[in-house]
Amino acid sequence: MSLTSKQRAYLKSLAMVIKPVQYFGKASLTEENMQNVEQALAARELIKLGVQKNCEDDAREIAEALAQHLHAEVVQVIGKKIVLYREGKDDAKRIELPRR
Repeated sequence: MSLTSKQRAYLKSLAMVIKPVQYFGKASLTEENMQNVEQALAARELIKLGVQKNCEDDAREIAEALAQHLHAEVVQVIGKKIVLYREGKDDAKRIELPRR
């Protein structure tokens, strides 16, 4: 699934008011971190993540790796903040995206 610019803008507006649910530090991406992000995406569809200063990996690299591993979309990466989106299953769908 690829997001249109209109959908991406809508998700960015929703993400402005949410707080990061996970921070990546010195250990960067671990299996435990990925499981936590997986659970957060399943529960919320749209999440914000933070990358701390002591993390050696770039925020963009972390975002791309997570998106690929978790079948999610990178909405945006600004500085040390990452916003990911993954459409929920029909019974758990919360966010209605604008039409293409």
